Amino acid sequence: MDHGRHEKGRDEFHHLAFLMARGRLIVLEGAEGAGKTTQMRRLTEQLEQSGISAVAVREPGGTPVGDAIREILLDPASQITATTEALLFMASRAELTAREIIPSLEAGKTVLLDRFFLSTYAYQVMGRGLAEDDVRAANSIATQGLVPDLTLLLDVPAGEGLGRADKRGGRDRMEQTGDEFHGRVGEAFRTFCKASWQDSHPECGPIKLIDGRGDEAEVYQRIVEALAAGFPDPFKALITLRK
Repeated sequence: MDHGRHEKGRDEFHHLAFLMARGRLIVLEGAEGAGKTTQMRRLTEQLEQSGISAVAVREPGGTPVGDAIREILLDPASQITATTEALLFMASRAELTAREIIPSLEAGKTVLLDRFFLSTYAYQVMGRGLAEDDVRAANSIATQGLVPDLTLLLDVPAGEGLGRADKRGGRDRMEQTGDEFHGRVGEAFRTFCKASWQDSHPECGPIKLIDGRGDEAEVYQRIVEALAAGFPDPFKALITLRK
């Protein structure tokens, strides 16, 4: 008996069963002050009201190890290299993926994630100048090959986003980086919406640009409409609930 072939077949069966039964992984992305956290909180509440089981998590963080890493990464007093920064983000992602995201998806829940690989590419590759191939390889390990079902990219002008961050009560270490850095990050996020970029980066999954300008209700309406267009079941219920 070919045990190697048997093991491979069993692994493929479990992977197929996971894909058929799993919930949806929806990622909210954007530059500083884009409004991701506010919209994710609102979306989670509306999903629960409509009877849809949802889990909201964020990067970095979401686990005890991830939260400890978050403190280091966002502390303005932290002096770390670009490579160390990227690896800390990946370590937090690996913990979150293994301990929260995959188990929740296997349970059929909708997972709402505040930041994922697009942020790494924008901040560490385009912003810090790290090698793309190295970052993509590390991400593949951290995510176990998990691909989002949809990423909603909230787009706001850089000045407006950082202004929102200031109103929250001061900037963290990432937000304190210079205007030139944030300009590169913002340009990177806009690049992600091009079909040619998405075709060459399949690990990111489909990406939908959302206009992040306007009041919270207007932005939320755009998010719900994008979700319902992509996945009528279960997100169509949110449109009914909103009305």
